[in-house]
Amino acid sequence: MSFWETITGSDLSREWQVFEARAAALPADYRAAWEQIKGNLFPYADFTGRNLMPILDGALGLLETASMDGQSIQEVLGDDIPGFCTALAGGAGARTYRDRWREQLNSNVARKLGRLGG
Repeated sequence: MSFWETITGSDLSREWQVFEARAAALPADYRAAWEQIKGNLFPYADFTGRNLMPILDGALGLLETASMDGQSIQEVLGDDIPGFCTALAGGAGARTYRDRWREQLNSNVARKLGRLGG
């Protein structure tokens, strides 16, 4: 990956197109689960989303393998897709982008108040 690809994100665009092409080959119920997985994992992304690419690749690989084996989507993911995504992202304590922004805001406010008060 070149510096230019890293800066512009063109490498991510190519990877994303490959993911979507792979997902298009899945049965309808698996494609619906893929859409839910993407939606539930995005809050755990960093600024570029680069940290999610290996996780999304693994989740899509799981869906592909399970569909080839003839398993139902409930057998693979259960009824709790958001819980499945939380586990993929690092568990219940995994920080979302909102958590990171909240911490940054609190830190900035505390720093400003510290200057005013002391």
